[in-house]
Amino acid sequence: MPSYALQREIPLDDRWDVIVVGGGPAGCTAAAAAAREGASTLLVEATGCLGGMGTGGLVPAWMTFGDQQKMIIRGMAEHIFVKASAGLAHATVAECWGPIDAERLKRVYDDLITASGAVVQFHTMLSGVEVDDAGRVTALLLSSKNGLTACRARTYVDATGDGDLACWAGAEYVQGEEGTGEVMPVTHCFLLSNVDDYAFTYGPSVYSTVIAEILASGDYPEIADAHCCANLVGPGTVGFNAGHQWDVDNTDPVSVSRAMVQGRKIAVAFRDALARFYPTAFANAHLAVTASLLGARESRRIMGDYILTVDDFLARRSFPDEICRNAYPIDIHTAKDEIADNRAGHLNVMERYQHFAPGESHGIPYRCLIPSGIPNVLVAGRAISCDRPVQASIRIMPVCLGLGEAAGIAAACAARMPAPDVHAVDTCQLRRRLIEEGGYLPEFATIPAGG
Repeated sequence: MPSYALQREIPLDDRWDVIVVGGGPAGCTAAAAAAREGASTLLVEATGCLGGMGTGGLVPAWMTFGDQQKMIIRGMAEHIFVKASAGLAHATVAECWGPIDAERLKRVYDDLITASGAVVQFHTMLSGVEVDDAGRVTALLLSSKNGLTACRARTYVDATGDGDLACWAGAEYVQGEEGTGEVMPVTHCFLLSNVDDYAFTYGPSVYSTVIAEILASGDYPEIADAHCCANLVGPGTVGFNAGHQWDVDNTDPVSVSRAMVQGRKIAVAFRDALARFYPTAFANAHLAVTASLLGARESRRIMGDYILTVDDFLARRSFPDEICRNAYPIDIHTAKDEIADNRAGHLNVMERYQHFAPGESHGIPYRCLIPSGIPNVLVAGRAISCDRPVQASIRIMPVCLGLGEAAGIAAACAARMPAPDVHAVDTCQLRRRLIEEGGYLPEFATIPAGG
């Protein structure tokens, strides 16, 4: 492809201590935490709302914040979960999961960022990263209605979900299954309205009984396998995380565009199939909206100072620098060569790896957030440094909330250094601040003063 060299100067905004790119769960808590620590903080978001997959992506339910006994992802994450769950009579707060009212959750994130003092800039895309000879990020290029502009901070948090900032800064990364590059299938979520609440709540299971009948009919080729999670998210409104598409690369806009078009066809097929096979609940259902974001489960994983492995997961390992706990199972969705087994009911993807017993969890070390060789960038969210099986566990929104808060505190700490270095952050102090703000780090709940 031919290249083009810019021949003009562009405006530079250099007033920030911390810039966070990506306003999903990790980006929201990172920006709020950095601002709470006293750092002047800018949050850059490509869409018109905060929350990522829980709002623009219409994922209809939280995965677990707990370990089957108690909430273990706390701090800012707990605050968000409780605020977002208010008014949802069927939210199981005590069990640390529940449905998502996307519009309410948008306002919760808006209030979080506004109250923290961070500044959010919507409809703004990260378009380039400038790096000096030492690997230090010196500026970000942004595109918006203001045209092409530049902004600069002392430290940066990559919460893009795809590791865009870190990748463009030169960080090493891997993507997909080793040897093939295959990534998990994507899902385009949607909402059906005018559903009979009672029939949906007390009728047959959409996930098991009804989807099997739909697949057996052979009349809906758009519905390729049995993936179908549904949650009542409001009066007469059911949110669907349903349907799979394979060979979609979330870092390729052409690939994503094709998947969005196909996703809307899949949503219509589900509405029509449910009206036929589950008429007591869905006979008069209306396809109210499809998500503005595609539900990509994995793309790049940025290699950092530590790579969290499946052995760490299975060993329930703790770390001296851990900044978050996790108990969600390894959830690798159906691969292309498993579609037939899935349709026949012979595959349960949640049984690939051992589940934790009640009360068990593993730690995630701070080093997984630090791209190797880059002094002033942290990564928060599904793109942190880990192997593929572990990524299938830590990618969920509650974990991203916890990772973001830690990244924000660390970014603010590094920004105060004469020469910001995220590798040199005092992890004892970082963990102390997380605990002071309500975080759950049981192995290191008591940290002596001075480390």
